[in-house]
Amino acid sequence: MTTPDPPPASLRLRIDAQALAENWRTLDRLSGTAEAGAAVKADGYGLGIDNVMPTLVRAGARQFFVAHWSEVPDVLAHVPGESIAVLHGVANEREAAFARATGVLPVINSMLQARVWHESGGGACHLMVDSGINRLGVEQQCMGDPAIRQLQVDTLMSHLASADEDTAQNARQLAVFREAAAQLDASRLSLANSAGIALGPDYRFDLTRPGLALYGGIPRGELAGHIRPVVQIEAAVLQVRDLSPGDPVGYNAIWHADKPTRAATISIGYADGILRSWGSGGALQHDGATLPIIGRVSMDMVIVDCTGTVLAEGDFCNLSYALPQASRISGLSQYELLTVLGQRFQRVVEQD
Repeated sequence: MTTPDPPPASLRLRIDAQALAENWRTLDRLSGTAEAGAAVKADGYGLGIDNVMPTLVRAGARQFFVAHWSEVPDVLAHVPGESIAVLHGVANEREAAFARATGVLPVINSMLQARVWHESGGGACHLMVDSGINRLGVEQQCMGDPAIRQLQVDTLMSHLASADEDTAQNARQLAVFREAAAQLDASRLSLANSAGIALGPDYRFDLTRPGLALYGGIPRGELAGHIRPVVQIEAAVLQVRDLSPGDPVGYNAIWHADKPTRAATISIGYADGILRSWGSGGALQHDGATLPIIGRVSMDMVIVDCTGTVLAEGDFCNLSYALPQASRISGLSQYELLTVLGQRFQRVVEQD
């Protein structure tokens, strides 16, 4: 028996391809003389590699960053291996062999990884120096070690810890990075992420690595007005009911109607990335009306107050996903808002 196609999804995640392309072009322009790459790790920041890569390539992006080797095959379907950098580097012979077979360049993060890469045959790679985030990267004092100096480094990079803030740490990291760069013969230098681009020309060097801002995030105020929202969420109404004063709503009855209320159950919940933190102050929209979330967010559903609106089962409501505003409402970071999005959405790429 042939299984028929499933019915249309009750969850839609609309991706504005024109906004995504324009965001990359904007960040490339703001990068000045530096080239802008694109961070596409975490499945294109939750939007889907196959949904974002064609747009970014057409816009002009030529260097792409992922975190895990498991992310490489999907990106390879769109660009050659030498265009891809794996930020976690090579921890063992198998990862090094995969890098060589695909042409993907690892980002060397430690003395151990440098040895693994040398023992596998050496060749072109990237190198991460830790300039103060104390996460991944070779310590600055190791830059003169023969194992590091023998690397064929395409791009020397580091990562800013607090570029979204005005803090002295930014200048300290910049100084450490410059000192490291003076000790190594690298083809390119790269320090700035999305927020780092906005810190000014001193931080941009040869290659910038925007991520969040590509997808509509605004990590610094200087980017406001330049970056366009990319994501819109739509969810279907499952049921509409009338509540009487005193009626409870949702798990643990944390909300009770204090007057006659019209309530709608919507097909979206924390399994889709709309976490319980949305339940206080969160709202959906329909035909210009605001529908406050009432009660607890469930795994698959939220309940909204739709009193005074014409809302019927099967209608779709919007959840505003302008990331700075959504972050203030939910308490989640703009990064989390994108990467927690679940797999039940029909992801729809809209070209214009």
